[in-house]
Amino acid sequence: MQTVRSTAAATLSYVVALRLSSEPVPLTAPLTALLVVQVTLYSTLTTSLRRVNSVVVGVLIAIAFSAVVGLSWWSLALVILASLLVGRLVRVEEFIPEVAISAMLVLGVTQVSDTAWDRVLETLIGAVVGMLFNLFLAPPVWVDTAGESIEDLARRMRLLLLDVADEFTGAPPVERAAARLHEARRLDNDVADVDAALRTAEDSLRFNPRVKEGLLHRVVLRTGLDTLEISAVVLRVLARTLTDLAKHRAGQALLPDRAALAVRETAQYTADSLVSFAVLVTARGSEAAEAAESRLAGELRAARACRDDAADRLLALALADPGAWQLHGALLAELDRILDELDPEHRGRRLMEELDRQAAERRARRARLTRRDRLLPLRSQARR
Repeated sequence: MQTVRSTAAATLSYVVALRLSSEPVPLTAPLTALLVVQVTLYSTLTTSLRRVNSVVVGVLIAIAFSAVVGLSWWSLALVILASLLVGRLVRVEEFIPEVAISAMLVLGVTQVSDTAWDRVLETLIGAVVGMLFNLFLAPPVWVDTAGESIEDLARRMRLLLLDVADEFTGAPPVERAAARLHEARRLDNDVADVDAALRTAEDSLRFNPRVKEGLLHRVVLRTGLDTLEISAVVLRVLARTLTDLAKHRAGQALLPDRAALAVRETAQYTADSLVSFAVLVTARGSEAAEAAESRLAGELRAARACRDDAADRLLALALADPGAWQLHGALLAELDRILDELDPEHRGRRLMEELDRQAAERRARRARLTRRDRLLPLRSQARR
């Protein structure tokens, strides 16, 4: 769908530019439309502004240089240097090279003024066509894709936590425990991929006429990913504790049978809670959300019950083997941290805090705009 949209917008902009521009082959218009028609409406608008700004700045630089010097190797170097520096000042971001490209293309022709304004016209045509294309054919909302990415991340974390839990009931070698630690560290890449998908979903909710509660959707998904990211960090620390415990035991069983079984069951229920939490965060209907919340509450209750049993048994081990009390206490502390992050009450507070922060930022933005509007008439009177 995105391929068809981009092709249609670029072709339409070329047809319009053929009628309005004096250039025989106005390829700047379809190029601009191709860059402007992004995946979301919000990115389309922001990209259009930056693209037009970069071209206009490059054209003005070329006109200024053409009025003073001609085209030579040193004037070309000055044009490129000035264009790149000015491009950073006007904040066109990824279109900084476009400033220099526009300046070089305009400076290299004989009719500088005509070509310059034709290039600006073609850029405006491509930008306007791209924006209108997304306004009349609204791009998709990528919330479902981001939700699937969040659930996939939770499932990968669940599988890793189950593998770590199974190690506590045996005598894993240090190499295998270290392999679990490397797997946990690779979760950072997965979190980064989900964050990219979530940013796309957040952009698709902005300025989209098909979305009524875009802010709420953005905050729900973002806070959910934050919780999973914190849990991934704790899971990495838990894998490190497993590695240290394997070194400390040196080939022997990590824990006695009953203590190991209690820790494994706690970790297993916690692993299941990760997936239930992700389903709750990404649920679209109230019935699905209620079912996920009920399932999550049951799994958290079972995890805490097993955790209390594990705490009693690990306390007895700490009294019998004081040298390992730090590692045993770390197991409980890390599992407690994940359970606390997944708790619905903790999530509710986090969600309300984020909504309050977003509302405060919007009020502060409106207040700044109001003050500026009030100051403009006073400044004009002072100048008069």
